[in-house]
Amino acid sequence: MKTFTFAKPATVAEAVRAVTADPGAVFLGGGTNLVDHLKLGVARPDRVVDVTGVTPAEIREDDAGGLFVGAAVRNSDLAAHATVRERYPVLAEALLSGASAQLRNMATTGGNPLQRTRCLYFQDVTTPCNKREPGSGCSALGGATRQHAILGASDACVATHPSDLAVALAVLDARVHVTGPVGEREIAFTELHRLPGDHPERDTVLEHGELITGFTLPAGPWARRSAYRKVRDRASYAFALVSIAAGVSVVDGKIDDVRVAFGGVAHKPWRATEAEAVLRGARPGEEVYRAAADAELAGARALDGVDGGNAFKIPLVRRTLAAVLRELTTEEPTR
Repeated sequence: MKTFTFAKPATVAEAVRAVTADPGAVFLGGGTNLVDHLKLGVARPDRVVDVTGVTPAEIREDDAGGLFVGAAVRNSDLAAHATVRERYPVLAEALLSGASAQLRNMATTGGNPLQRTRCLYFQDVTTPCNKREPGSGCSALGGATRQHAILGASDACVATHPSDLAVALAVLDARVHVTGPVGEREIAFTELHRLPGDHPERDTVLEHGELITGFTLPAGPWARRSAYRKVRDRASYAFALVSIAAGVSVVDGKIDDVRVAFGGVAHKPWRATEAEAVLRGARPGEEVYRAAADAELAGARALDGVDGGNAFKIPLVRRTLAAVLRELTTEEPTR
């Protein structure tokens, strides 16, 4: 592990200044991802700035009837919050399907969506990886690709984003509150993460020194009737092969409004707008569920690999999406 200096500022402004002034500085939240990367040699910062004591740790209703969640709220506390469980069940379900109880007790809401890919080659510093070392190549191409992207990938990177929480925030139309060297701004959560393109080393649109301070979740009937389903290799502490987050409002036997997002299939949480367009205004049923999946997967591309590749993800998305929508469009969704 590379030696680094450590800072524990007293305010958000101090934290932002500390990182902005040093190109080699990084923020530290719960540390559940950064500490792993320090040990592996993936992350080699000159300075680590602890922000857990300066970003908000509250969950409260906002003036518009939505919910504000501070960046320092622990994942376990967010999942257990009564308002979240009642009005945003997809969020609680996504959190409880991620990591272990011990990790959820440490991980912060602000840090979790910023965790980096769990691609084997990204985490192995002996192999070329464009995300870790731009221009070095992508070892996943022609290698082990079972976990990798079927949507939005590029020749430079085929890695997937690992966060379950991020998929739920994408489907909930969350807004991200950010403070940086030039002040405060808000970002739609669906615009926070980047597709890899030619620069997979950049996971998000955040500039150096910008710090997430919280999220706002809007209210809506589709948020109350929402669910998260995760398909993985084992029942505990495994990253998604495919996950689906969805929220549905049914009025007079038709899907009045709907939100859908996929996890485990792209470099970012994948908001399934093509599927939403097919579903909105339609009567629930297996035919429309298949049509929605087919519309979203029209651009999907499977990868060959030494481990059998990831072509299985395409039919798995179809089946999982149908299962979630079937649950949410019944009169009493099962939990």
